[in-house]
Amino acid sequence: MSDIWEEVKKEIQGALPEKSFSLWISPISLLEKKEDILVLGCPNKFSLNWITENYLGMFQEKLRCVCNGSYRFALKVHTPAKPTTPPGIFTPVRQLSLPNVPTNGRTLNHDFTFDRFVVGRCNEFAYSASKALALETRISYRSLFILSNTGLGKSHLSQAVAHTIMKSSPKLRVIYITAEDFVNEMIFALKNNRIEEFKNKFRRGCDVLLLEEVHFLGGKEKTQLELGYTLDALTNDHKRIIFTSSLLPKDIPNFTKELSSRLTSGIVTTIEKPDYDTRIKILERKSFEQGIKLSGDILNLLAKGLTGDIRQIESALRYLKAKSELLKAEINTDLAREVLLSHCSEQSCATAEDIRNLVCQYFKVEPHMLDSKSRKKIHSYPRNVYVYLCRQHTGMTVEDIGKTLNRNHSTVLYASEMIEHKMKVDKRVRNQVEFLTRKLKDLMK
Repeated sequence: MSDIWEEVKKEIQGALPEKSFSLWISPISLLEKKEDILVLGCPNKFSLNWITENYLGMFQEKLRCVCNGSYRFALKVHTPAKPTTPPGIFTPVRQLSLPNVPTNGRTLNHDFTFDRFVVGRCNEFAYSASKALALETRISYRSLFILSNTGLGKSHLSQAVAHTIMKSSPKLRVIYITAEDFVNEMIFALKNNRIEEFKNKFRRGCDVLLLEEVHFLGGKEKTQLELGYTLDALTNDHKRIIFTSSLLPKDIPNFTKELSSRLTSGIVTTIEKPDYDTRIKILERKSFEQGIKLSGDILNLLAKGLTGDIRQIESALRYLKAKSELLKAEINTDLAREVLLSHCSEQSCATAEDIRNLVCQYFKVEPHMLDSKSRKKIHSYPRNVYVYLCRQHTGMTVEDIGKTLNRNHSTVLYASEMIEHKMKVDKRVRNQVEFLTRKLKDLMK
């Protein structure tokens, strides 16, 4: 029977981030078999409740795949002799070649430096404010909040600050961490009576804190409270802090006013989608880095068509290079147009109405319930999927999508971010969205 659980764990490991798997799944053991029930032991009641609420459905799904539905799981508390610390939590781990950084399972990207950041009108102030904070030149602020959608460079700037500080002041203790990892570390500390160690790490063992994706903290009251105390301690000691988010604190659902005030007490700056001139610069830089020679006509064609984020531009260039090399084809305007057909949402003729009908049919909900005030999961989840699909497969702006649901800009962004996050950690959600995407493409043929 232990072989069955080990097979299920392997399946789960492939669907979860490494830290989440180490924190929640690794400590679970198979205790016994009772007829068609496999009893799993959780290290404590907190773990049992968390697994039941967040992962038990995934457990059952993986078990059906392994055993063809002949068994089911039951959970009980079974305290191990000694708790196992997930890798990277409270124990320093060497991060690339940067030994002074407690990595918490996250690594800095070598390419995310200031000299590799393409500056334009869309991001000039964010770049200048970040660099000034890193170098402490002519500034009157100690914290910076960078706001932007995904793929526009906020993580690049945040990590560029870390690289610069460690190069100029190698003795400073820099912590780079996502809000999700901050939550996981705090939960682990609470479960294992190590909360003082957790507090010391972030309040007294940190000179520079870089906290990514703070919108993830929405609704997590205890974590918000602890972070507030941590920020007070760092601020009182004149430490430097950088936050990144897809939403302003005031627009994050279930976010306290006290923490919102702390996060925006310094400079708040935004990064917008790159304008045409900036897209030209990005294309020139990225094509040079990939060893691609592009004519002025091709640069102009791609800059006009690739109006999304930087990831879209990078993906298009990789596609262009691969197709040229594999097919021995010349990089010309015809090949560039083929790239645009594959990468531009404008080429899709999907409409919000198409997506609404498809989502409502799949989830068996009435169309008018999507724009209702209902917060029930049977209505809110399809609504969030609708938002995500609209952002991925139509040329609509966030404001346009919001108007179809009677929702504001921030709510639409949050809904899209939630689905994007769930697709990374929940295979069921990922399969549903991929299925709907295929159906939508079939509909458009």
